[in-house]
Amino acid sequence: MSREPGFDPKMLEALVCPETRGPLQYDKERQELVSHAIGLAYPIRGGIPVMLAEEARNLKAD
Repeated sequence: MSREPGFDPKMLEALVCPETRGPLQYDKERQELVSHAIGLAYPIRGGIPVMLAEEARNLKAD
C-alpha cells in the first residue's frame, strides 16, 4: 500500500513567497501555499511546494 507524502506545515517556518518574500498560508483542502500579499496560490505536488510564479494560481482571477 503506497501512501502519497503530505506537506509538513512546519516547513512554513522556512518558506516565504518567492515574489514578495512575505509569509505564506497553508490551504490544506486545496493543497496550496497562499500569498495573500500578491494574490497567488502555489501548488503542493506530492508533498513538495512548487514555488514558481508561472505554476501558481492567480487568486484574483477566481
